[in-house]
Amino acid sequence: MLPDTPAASSKRHSLLIVDDMPDNIEVLRGILRSDYRIYAATSGEGALALLAQGVRPDLILLDVMMPGMDGNTLCRHLKQDPRTADIPVIFVTARGEEQHEEHGFELGAVDYIPKPVKPRVVQARVKTHLALADQQHLLEAMVSRRTEQLYATRLKVIRTLGQAAEFKDNETGLHIIRMSHYCRELALALGQPDTWADLLYNAAPMHDIGKIGIPDAILLKPGRLDAEEMTVMRTHAEIGARIIGDAEGSELFQLAASVALTHHEKWDGSGYPQGLAGTSIPLAGRIAAVADVFDALTSTRPYKKAWPFSEALTLLQNERGRHFDPEIVACFERILPTVRAIHDQYADATLSG
Repeated sequence: MLPDTPAASSKRHSLLIVDDMPDNIEVLRGILRSDYRIYAATSGEGALALLAQGVRPDLILLDVMMPGMDGNTLCRHLKQDPRTADIPVIFVTARGEEQHEEHGFELGAVDYIPKPVKPRVVQARVKTHLALADQQHLLEAMVSRRTEQLYATRLKVIRTLGQAAEFKDNETGLHIIRMSHYCRELALALGQPDTWADLLYNAAPMHDIGKIGIPDAILLKPGRLDAEEMTVMRTHAEIGARIIGDAEGSELFQLAASVALTHHEKWDGSGYPQGLAGTSIPLAGRIAAVADVFDALTSTRPYKKAWPFSEALTLLQNERGRHFDPEIVACFERILPTVRAIHDQYADATLSG
């Protein structure tokens, strides 16, 4: 049924009245129409049809006893659907049905109004629950904004620290950009959700943050490191995890710590710092290992030239099952055109290959 539109404003709250008796609908409509936009349905099925058409009431007044889909069944359906779960439902019921109130509250109803209805009671209950719902929505919006601000701040910290580590090393800030993009594309190719892939993209820049704690004499040494120096260099994974901390309550920082700690683990268990093997290595660390090594190989450094893509890919293929997760290497091969596009878009001035 089409809604009644209050003359004062089309932005007023809207109500959906569901009752199999048209006379009952008209009583409630008469009480509420001057203050609210009214929709009506004479069955549970009719109410669902209105909702499917895009009707979004701010509150539902629902009869309990109806043929076909009764009020309890409709309420259960509404509360199980994320699109309608937050709409307050008030049962409007005959006195003989009041013993069912407890069950209705268990289903998610917020109130009961007995029949025959009293206009002032209806008006007061509807007004109260609309005000409570508005307050809840306002609080949720405030929390959402604060959460977004907090996430943005954490993201800024991660990117800043990641760049700090790169500037201390003899790599460039573009390395972490390329490597982070490779990580995201690999996560998507592996079937991970967009949200997790984005989280990994934003966490990956911290993979080498622990290099801040490595002495310059070792970190910037132009030649090959000896065994003792390599032992010190390998501590950067644990240092990085300590710098980030356990970050309780932050998925972003927890994932960043995991990447920092595990991106040098190897599929066959010969990596560091924990000697993890196979799927005991977190997925984020296995993805970062492939992305980091490939970008290091295909990038120019003071101590080496950039490898051509074909040679770098051959190394990944030769090391699958030893250094790298075979499935991730296979995914990397499939997304190679995307990898090349990222490589070219964020190329260093001295990059080739």
